[in-house]
Amino acid sequence: MTIRVVMAGATGWVGKALVPAIEGQGDMRLVGAVARRAAGHDVGVATGGQPSGQRISATLAEALAAPCDVVVDYTKPVAVRDHAMLAISRGCHVVIGTSGLRAADYREINAAARANNVGVVAAGNYSITATLMKKFALMAAQYVPDVEIIDYASARKADAPSGTALELAETLSEIRGAPTALPTSEVYGHPEARGAKLGEGTAVQVHSLRLPSYQLSCEAVFGLPEERLTIRHDAGTSAVPYVAGTLLAVRRVREFTGLVRVLDALMDETLSV
Repeated sequence: MTIRVVMAGATGWVGKALVPAIEGQGDMRLVGAVARRAAGHDVGVATGGQPSGQRISATLAEALAAPCDVVVDYTKPVAVRDHAMLAISRGCHVVIGTSGLRAADYREINAAARANNVGVVAAGNYSITATLMKKFALMAAQYVPDVEIIDYASARKADAPSGTALELAETLSEIRGAPTALPTSEVYGHPEARGAKLGEGTAVQVHSLRLPSYQLSCEAVFGLPEERLTIRHDAGTSAVPYVAGTLLAVRRVREFTGLVRVLDALMDETLSV
């Protein structure tokens, strides 16, 4: 069965890589594309390729006039929640690549997805190696409770922390033991310099750097007396690392109902890296 896909954020950094990738899959068909500034243009041309005959819509509502199975969203933090809720209300499954959603947003999206019997995948990072970084960090946290996260991105990235760092912190907080670091309530000077405490379990300190020359990097730093372990993921300048994981999510999202927030839940031995 062919999966009918609408791509929101088609002319964005990741969207430009995903549009030809979706069209190149034998089991997928691009039935709609959304990019406000490129509305009316051919999506193939707008993403740097050959004419496809598919015109870009200004809004997701316009694009959903065509029958759709899965909406992929790589837009902006201010738009993604409304996009997800609209797609869900139309009976579409959703793959969210946009970061910046809050815990309350995810709860609302999960409730709506369950009520409408559709699936949603919202991963902080669709890179396969970033997913492995998270897996290894979770393994380490079972033995080393002291961990902090450093999140690197370009000076223009609007959200902090990144979706990768936020997802990692939330998951680590659920399994780590009690840290030995002095509580921030006992820190003198400027306690905010210790970073943000994130996670609903044993919170993890997260530090976000936003500087020119960085693309996207995330590291978990573990410490024991007289030794340290750093587990780090670095992304390059292209969106290629996020294509395979997003396509995997498009294929698997229809298999369940409700929200899944981790890509590793969908990975199996058949995925080629």
